[in-house]
Amino acid sequence: MSSVIKENYLKALFFLSEKDSEITLTDLGKAMQVSKPTVNDMVKKLGSKGWIEYTKYKPLKITSEGKKAAALVIRKHRISEMFLAQIMGFGWEEVHEIAEELEHIKSDKFFDRMNELMGFPTVDPHGSPIPDKDGNISKPNHVPLTTVSEKSEVIFKAIRDSSSELLLFLNKKNLTLGTEIIVSEIEPFDNSITITYTAQPNLHLSHSVALHLMVEKK
Repeated sequence: MSSVIKENYLKALFFLSEKDSEITLTDLGKAMQVSKPTVNDMVKKLGSKGWIEYTKYKPLKITSEGKKAAALVIRKHRISEMFLAQIMGFGWEEVHEIAEELEHIKSDKFFDRMNELMGFPTVDPHGSPIPDKDGNISKPNHVPLTTVSEKSEVIFKAIRDSSSELLLFLNKKNLTLGTEIIVSEIEPFDNSITITYTAQPNLHLSHSVALHLMVEKK
């Protein structure tokens, strides 16, 4: 099993475990876009390394060792994304695919130097926390925009879905992290939201878009 494949499986397991402590082979297969027999073979190998608990016909469970290993890959990915955006001038919609390749570089010194050049950022360009060198990840007190009441004032802090399509949409609307937002109106029929901010007096957002915008109450 190549280290790249191993690390990609670990990341998938980590993100799935954030939603549910018990993960099925089907869940992992969908996340990795591979067949069930392929997943079955891989989880046995991951289990032999102590990264997951696996018993036939039972859900998978990522171990503390597995979580730490995954978090350190995520750390490299998010440092890479921030470096690409902050130092190299890439747009936040461009950094993910490049970081997917950089995250598999083995040299810790490489990422430590990146981190130092940026002044040790705590989040990536999408507002996601960067794990520390021990694999610990802070849990920011952000909530989806959909949970905020009408007339509330909030700050846009992170985005839950970093798909390029959504990021390009936000670019067109000049809606960036740190923007102060007023929730002008919530439509009861479909829960769509109208927001006001400096660049847009009235921007109408569907419920599905608003669900991905993570905010902090002022």
